[in-house]
Amino acid sequence: MTGPLTGLLGGSFNPAHKGHRRITLFTQAALGLDEVWWMVSPGNPLKPRKGMAPLSARVRSAKAASRNAPIKVTAIERELGTRYTVDTLRALKRRFPPRRFVWLMGSDNLAQFHKWRNWRQIAREMPIAVIARPGYDDKALASPAMAWLRRYRLPAAGLRNRGEWSAPALIELRFDPDPRSATQIRRADPHWADRFAGPAPRDEVTHSLIHDSGQGVDA
Repeated sequence: MTGPLTGLLGGSFNPAHKGHRRITLFTQAALGLDEVWWMVSPGNPLKPRKGMAPLSARVRSAKAASRNAPIKVTAIERELGTRYTVDTLRALKRRFPPRRFVWLMGSDNLAQFHKWRNWRQIAREMPIAVIARPGYDDKALASPAMAWLRRYRLPAAGLRNRGEWSAPALIELRFDPDPRSATQIRRADPHWADRFAGPAPRDEVTHSLIHDSGQGVDA
């Protein structure tokens, strides 16, 4: 008997916003996902640290944006001790063997996916669903990763039929573009993280307390 089909949406969530929520709920419905985990990254190797809010504030913003939705907010990479996506996905599969995972990403990430460590192995670990993002579709279609992945295209219905689940698989999803971005929010409100100050939030997957850098993880 197979376990829940879980979508994984990784990112800085600096901050999380309604655009993340809208994309997630659309993807969940399109793919028949049982739930989605928002994996708030302690530190993205491809993004500058300058301007990055504390992990606890980003987690709290994600909890606020995902309230009353089938979404779990986690900073599990802190506990797993992984920095790169390929290592995180392997560790998740070992830790949660009944589950089947789908990696979710925007077309902006697909455009630079070939720069990720062991990106082909990421594709072999689990199916990848790519969500269109304004301004990035052409770059994504012309990317080296897409040149390799297009042979593994799968319609969304193929993923919902769990007997056909396999990897590599690329599912392309399109819906009305959402113009919101974390960059715009930071520009409009540079001190947004102050609104999410408070005690250490609890991880919704591991149930541990999430501290900022330099502090440990409490059970």
